[in-house]
Amino acid sequence: MRDFRLYAITGENFHPGRELADVMEQAIIGGADIVQFRDKHSDPAERLRKARSLRELTRRYGIPFIVNDHIDLALEVDADGVHLGQGDVPLEEARRRMGSKIVGISTHAIEEALLAQEQGADYIGAGPVYATQTKADVVAPVGLGYIREVSERIGIPFVAIGGIKLHNADDVIAAGATRLCAVSEIVGSDDPAEACRAFIRILDRKG
Repeated sequence: MRDFRLYAITGENFHPGRELADVMEQAIIGGADIVQFRDKHSDPAERLRKARSLRELTRRYGIPFIVNDHIDLALEVDADGVHLGQGDVPLEEARRRMGSKIVGISTHAIEEALLAQEQGADYIGAGPVYATQTKADVVAPVGLGYIREVSERIGIPFVAIGGIKLHNADDVIAAGATRLCAVSEIVGSDDPAEACRAFIRILDRKG
C-alpha cells in the first residue's frame, strides 16, 4: 500500500447537521490522505449509500478508502481495503476474501502487533494511546509506551490512534509515531480542513 500520514475516520455523531461527505471532503482538502468509513448504527441500505458516496469522493481525490469491519460492504463498493478489530473476522480470512487489497487491524498489545505482522497485515492501528469516547467498545488506553514499543519492533506501517488531539500530537510523534489518526479532533471541528492542516504542520515539524 502507498504510505500515508494523516488517517481520518468518520464519526457522524461529532458533526450533527452536517453531511458526512462534506465533512470528509474538507478533511481531505486539509491533508487527510486516507479515509476510513466506520458506521456501527445505520441500517445496511443507509450504510451502503454512505459508503458509495465516500468511495466516489475518495476516488475523485485519489486517496485510499477503507471500510471498517464490513468485508462484504468493502467489496461491494470496491473500497481499497478493510480495517478489522481484534474481535472481527480473522485476519487470514479477511486476506483471503480481500485478495491484494489493504487489510489493516487494530492492536492494543505488542503480541497482537507481532501476530498481525506475521499474518500479513498491511498496516496496524496502535492504540488507543489516550482515553477516547469515539466508540462504545473502546479498550483501556495503552499509553505512549506502546507506541515506543511498536516503533522499535514492528516493520510494517503503523498509525497511532485513540484520543489524539492537536495538543498531544507532539508527544505521540516523539514516542515514535510517524502517522496519526484522529476522529473527533477532525470531524468534530468547525473547520475540518484547518484541523487537518494543523496536524500536517505538526507532522512536518517532526519530519
